[in-house]
Amino acid sequence: MIFGKIDYLNLLPFHVFLKRSRLSSQDKKIIEFKKGVPSKLNRDLCCRRIDAAVVSSIESRKKRYKKVSLGIVAKGDVKSVLVRKGTSARPDPASASSNALAELLGLEGEVLIGDRALKAYLRDGEEAFYDLGRAWRERTGLPFVFGRFSCVKGRGAYERLAREFLRANVKIPNYILAKYAQTRGISADDIKWYLKFISYEIGAKEQKALRIFFKEVRKNGRTAKLLARGER
Repeated sequence: MIFGKIDYLNLLPFHVFLKRSRLSSQDKKIIEFKKGVPSKLNRDLCCRRIDAAVVSSIESRKKRYKKVSLGIVAKGDVKSVLVRKGTSARPDPASASSNALAELLGLEGEVLIGDRALKAYLRDGEEAFYDLGRAWRERTGLPFVFGRFSCVKGRGAYERLAREFLRANVKIPNYILAKYAQTRGISADDIKWYLKFISYEIGAKEQKALRIFFKEVRKNGRTAKLLARGER
């Protein structure tokens, strides 16, 4: 079991859950080692350097992957996937889905994702940015799936793991919050506040949102060309 870890706060509850799970200590060490930003994990899974990961939703659409009913979901505001107002268009090299979404929504400016985006939001304020989760919700009335658990083998085991996580009431210990607060430069209170905007189950509404997103990407020639060239 070689699982890739998105090294962002949005999956912190899942990784706390994994540490407490029945996985072997060797598997847990592998998970900690195989970590990176979404665009890197997209490549790692595509090249089978890892067996599974929560990859960008735009990457997960590929037929080669088996999908699990878990992902990174924003019902509305997301706070960590943003476009900075009044700036030149600039995709985030760590992203795939977010760059495509900004293009589809017609929001021009610098795209920021993950902990870097959250820090910028907390520092500069809501008015400095377009929140892509909110913009998608206003356009479609649906949540947006930024990442989706996908694998190339072992789907049954990963699905069981996902179901266990979705049933669990994960409490993040204070010492882990303190560690992340120190390493990310974001206070523990702000981390707890931020995580309230993130959900993880991919149900019927999330599946519908994915279908709409993928359809819009196919229809948008510029977005499709950027993705085909790997400009994610």
